[in-house]
Amino acid sequence: MKNEAPQQYLLKVDNLKKHFFMGKKSMFSKEQLIVKALDGVSFELKRGETLGIVGESGCGKSTMGRAILRLHEPTSGHIEFEGQDLMKLSNKKLRQKRKDLQIIFQDPYGSLNQRMTVGSMLAEIVNTHKLVPKKEVNEYVYRVLEEVGLKKEHYYRFPHEFSGGQRQRVGIARALCVDPKLIVCDEAVSALDVSVQSQILNLLQRLKKERELTYIFISHDLSVVKHISNRVAVMYLGKIIELADNKELFKNPKHPYTKALLSAVPIVGQTNKAERVILKGDIPSAFEIPTGCRFHTRCPIATDKCKVDDPEFREVSKNHFSACHYS
Repeated sequence: MKNEAPQQYLLKVDNLKKHFFMGKKSMFSKEQLIVKALDGVSFELKRGETLGIVGESGCGKSTMGRAILRLHEPTSGHIEFEGQDLMKLSNKKLRQKRKDLQIIFQDPYGSLNQRMTVGSMLAEIVNTHKLVPKKEVNEYVYRVLEEVGLKKEHYYRFPHEFSGGQRQRVGIARALCVDPKLIVCDEAVSALDVSVQSQILNLLQRLKKERELTYIFISHDLSVVKHISNRVAVMYLGKIIELADNKELFKNPKHPYTKALLSAVPIVGQTNKAERVILKGDIPSAFEIPTGCRFHTRCPIATDKCKVDDPEFREVSKNHFSACHYS
């Protein structure tokens, strides 16, 4: 009997949407106010890969991460994890699947129970999922804490007794406790000092290698994304508008929005600094997304065609995708 080849893709996301219904436009109107926070996102994620997600605040990065885990219930679309459509799972089966899909939040302090010691919190998670016999729970938690750079004594401390970097290590430990396969890192280092950022990034990379993890790494910091990602997706107003391998995207961006982002941020080691591209105006409201290309209101090369026709997200060179008529 032949052994089946392992699935190449751990995660497939197809046309994922998340719309927030904010009530009627006015007391005399029947029209609904709808925020299209996520408006048709599709991508595939290989096992052991880190996919960086970048874009301005409000572009839908965090909403996408939460929707994939069904922390925000998607409006429509498909989320296939290990060949299983998460959208079709009952609440019971989804809870069972939760251990494979974890998240590290931007604000570890706000996501931790202030009335419980760190050890009690982690032990509760281990007991809930019945990962080890009860008599082994404490030792199991000690090992996880040590794995993220904390000590056995930290088991008995409360969240307010930790520094910001230590709290983020606790957040990472909480995700690791259930031995996950995919972790969404939602601005996991943006609230930390630069020196601490590098320590946490190095920790995440070490854990990825040792535990064979897969990451979706959400950040507004391009230099951080460049450091940790294998591929990078650029989002604008709820959609991915460019997707490419890390080196290719930073060396040869295709979409005007990506070019503008890269021109505005100094990248360590980048010798051929691009000419600064100044975008006109502000990012449009998610209540009223522009017709045609959603970026045309700020694009320096937009034409009349861009105002009418929504560009196809297509492969413009090998494994390099862009949603622009002129890429």
